[in-house]
Amino acid sequence: MPPKPEVEQPTDKSVFLWPGEPPKSQVKDGFRPWLEPYVLDAERARGAVLVCPGGGYGGRAPHEGAPIAKRLNQAGIHGFVAQYRVAPHRHPEPILDASRALRIIRHRAAEWRVRPDRIAILGFSAGGHLAGSAGVHADKECTKAGDELDVVSSRPDAMILCYPVISSQQFAHLGSFKNLLGPDAPEDLRRFMSLELHVSESTPPTFLWHTAEDAGVPVGNSLLFASALSRYKVPFELHVYPKGRHGLGLAPELPHVATWAELACQWLLEMGW
Repeated sequence: MPPKPEVEQPTDKSVFLWPGEPPKSQVKDGFRPWLEPYVLDAERARGAVLVCPGGGYGGRAPHEGAPIAKRLNQAGIHGFVAQYRVAPHRHPEPILDASRALRIIRHRAAEWRVRPDRIAILGFSAGGHLAGSAGVHADKECTKAGDELDVVSSRPDAMILCYPVISSQQFAHLGSFKNLLGPDAPEDLRRFMSLELHVSESTPPTFLWHTAEDAGVPVGNSLLFASALSRYKVPFELHVYPKGRHGLGLAPELPHVATWAELACQWLLEMGW
């Protein structure tokens, strides 16, 4: 049998997102979502990126977490990894966790020397759906916990969506939506979580990348989102690489695809990160 995938565990630097039992938790399994900081020893405030690993809302892939934050550090950008709730936890728990993480980073910006107006969110696959959800649904009721941090904005200043799950309609990745919403979710909830339907003029600038031959999450997801961004004149950058499987992360085995990380960092730095 293949070895079980590594599971991330909190460290002595971890910041738990909630002081006790996470709010709206539909499963009492003892899991406490947390934020893992990869903070630079910087003399001046710098931009930051919150990283949401993928895993179909059923797990969190380690290769899409810490290695990404460390790559951001190499570019002079603070990194944070969100270890958010996944199935059997369901909506709104993941978006609550991601939004809370953004609020914590913004609330503690002075301590971590983070620019509070330069906090981006980055996600892979279902983590890309979570990142996109935090962007298109920023500061809506589903992101709020009913405590003092709700007054801090959860809107990311930019989004980086890597082979993201976007649509619950066309090109849907059914497993992600089953894990997130359950097998019998009402159509209005499915449409609420179909991100291309909720792009507006206030959607953050977005960097997208995908591979044309992705058999797990079709490239049509990124194309739908890019089309919606274009319709509302939201700045975006889109890269579609011809080759590559789903779930590549930094893509060290494919040098051409691996250029996405440098391009995304350049994109952020040009905007003041």
